[in-house]
Amino acid sequence: MGRLRTAADRRRDAEFEAFTAGAAGRLLHVATLLAGEPRAAARLLDAALARTYADWYRMRGEDPYAYTRAELVRRFAHRPWRHRPRCGPLARLGTQERLVVVLGLYECVAEEQTAAQLGLPVDRVHALCLRAVARLRSPPPGKAASQSGYRTSVG
Repeated sequence: MGRLRTAADRRRDAEFEAFTAGAAGRLLHVATLLAGEPRAAARLLDAALARTYADWYRMRGEDPYAYTRAELVRRFAHRPWRHRPRCGPLARLGTQERLVVVLGLYECVAEEQTAAQLGLPVDRVHALCLRAVARLRSPPPGKAASQSGYRTSVG
């Protein structure tokens, strides 16, 4: 029995290694968009990959990339408020807005799937996406006057 178990463990290790070799870069980018900084993203990804590795045999036919991405989303969404990102390209977005933008626009996950994963109605996901995109397109607070093209001083 011990020999069979170690052979199965070796097979799992090889499969998981092949998965991480192919998907780790893109998953790290998703984690960085969510977390806002590389160190926090690496911690988030490590925790999600550890969970994927532990559940490898139970996934039975599930896509390991989608499973790991869902674990990233769960871990990011349930982190304490004091650990929310304050930097990065999506720093002006709230947690739900950031999740909707990353899943919908970067990962191309359908609104229905995003809604199911986040436990929100589809209409709410659509509204969050529209609000997030509008917020990202608008100039940051305090820069509106300097970027308008008009001179503010009389001269």
